[in-house]
Amino acid sequence: MIATGEPHGSPVLFEGDTMTHRIERDSLGEKQVADERYYGIQTLRAVENFPVSGLRPWRAFVWSMAAIKHAAADVNCALGLLDGRIAGAISSAAAEVLAGGLQAEFVVDPFQAGAGTSHNMNMNEVLANRAIELLGGKKGDYQLVSPNDHVNMAQSTNDTIPTAIRLGCLWRLEELLGVLAALADSLAGKAAEFDDVLKSGRTHLQDAVPVRMGQEFGGYALAVRRDRERIARSADGLRQLGIGGTATGTGLNAHPEYSARMVVRLGELTGLRLQRAENLFESMQSQADAADFSGALRTAAVTLTRIANDFRLLSSGPSTGLDEIRLPAVQPGSSIMPGKVNPVLAEMLNQAMFHVQGCDHTVALAAQAGQLELNVMMPVIAHNLFEMMQVLIGAVRAFDEKCVRGITANREKAAGWLGRNAIVATALNPLIGYAAAAELVKAALQRNISIREAALERMGAGTLLNKQSGAKVTAQEVDAVLGDLRRLTEGGIQGVGSAG
Repeated sequence: MIATGEPHGSPVLFEGDTMTHRIERDSLGEKQVADERYYGIQTLRAVENFPVSGLRPWRAFVWSMAAIKHAAADVNCALGLLDGRIAGAISSAAAEVLAGGLQAEFVVDPFQAGAGTSHNMNMNEVLANRAIELLGGKKGDYQLVSPNDHVNMAQSTNDTIPTAIRLGCLWRLEELLGVLAALADSLAGKAAEFDDVLKSGRTHLQDAVPVRMGQEFGGYALAVRRDRERIARSADGLRQLGIGGTATGTGLNAHPEYSARMVVRLGELTGLRLQRAENLFESMQSQADAADFSGALRTAAVTLTRIANDFRLLSSGPSTGLDEIRLPAVQPGSSIMPGKVNPVLAEMLNQAMFHVQGCDHTVALAAQAGQLELNVMMPVIAHNLFEMMQVLIGAVRAFDEKCVRGITANREKAAGWLGRNAIVATALNPLIGYAAAAELVKAALQRNISIREAALERMGAGTLLNKQSGAKVTAQEVDAVLGDLRRLTEGGIQGVGSAG
């Protein structure tokens, strides 16, 4: 962690740092950098300038930048622009980072200078110093390997950071799609398991016509599948890379073949399906693809919030709520009320999805803040996109494995609520008409009797009439409609002619 209370201008120390230092210089002057650190002076300035959140960059952001540096070293070497020994050392250092090494060296707060220059230089310096070591030199000997001239060759923050955002999202895409597919499968499994459970439908949180619990869960499953498809479609826009545009999209300081070769090499290194952006200027001016992807994540969060809300309602009680489903008991629910068990996984999912939706709002605000040739708000776009994916993956996996797969149906309670539901009178509309059915509902609710009982009373008084023929309705006609409530969940017109 960053030490506090240090005098202005003193070196920033981290846990484990020694008091031995090297002197590094940049265009603003010189600074002491702890000997064991692979980052250099520009990273140190960023740490000092932006002690904002205490957060570090997400692994996706580090991985994607390392992939870019690895590819750039390989391509520039192949083009005859970078010495083979230096390129090999940079590529080897980048490969270490891709494999998870040197993670503690990436220390710049996500809330940093615009565009991501600090994050880019953090990577450049770490790879340069590790490459120097691999070549037998000492950290800080930038005559041997330069962060800017060698590691950053043919690059700018302005094309590497938007490329890294795209690669970082794609890196975890299959993991995200996988947990959503697993959740949809679990919900579909419950839909099949609960297909025989008849229950009251509810609209406006009031009684409605019957449904099967399996139909409810089937709706949840399809909603998650459709959100998964939206995310996959939106991710296709991220596959278009503007690498090679350098500072403004012109490609200044990059070989004419660099951009196309970079896309190919990045595909080889990452295993991702990639293509060169149609227009390098657009890919640097616009963060619309990131906003589109973020929006798809937000839509999934909206769906998951709704499902979690339903689970909390359906499991409410158990003695004084709906209690139609039972969620797995995974921990005690109260520090004061013995035996209380809460829907903690659904509550967790709600909170996580609220956070995802907040991150999306940040991405939207930052994406619209681009000006002319560049959007300088990219660091916060990157941080929030990677955070959204992390939270979605973790929350959905836990919700699926610890909650959905263990849900059971309380068939007795569902049947009990349905037996008291006067709104099944809706199925009598084709037989007796809306107004007469409404009178039955009113009578049933006032007297706490079933719709069939209310109908039999009206039949006994001779006041329940067939709206088509005007004849008195018989008990057989009523039973043809209400005798099998499962049929009401399958649609159609009940008990009237051949349509019944």
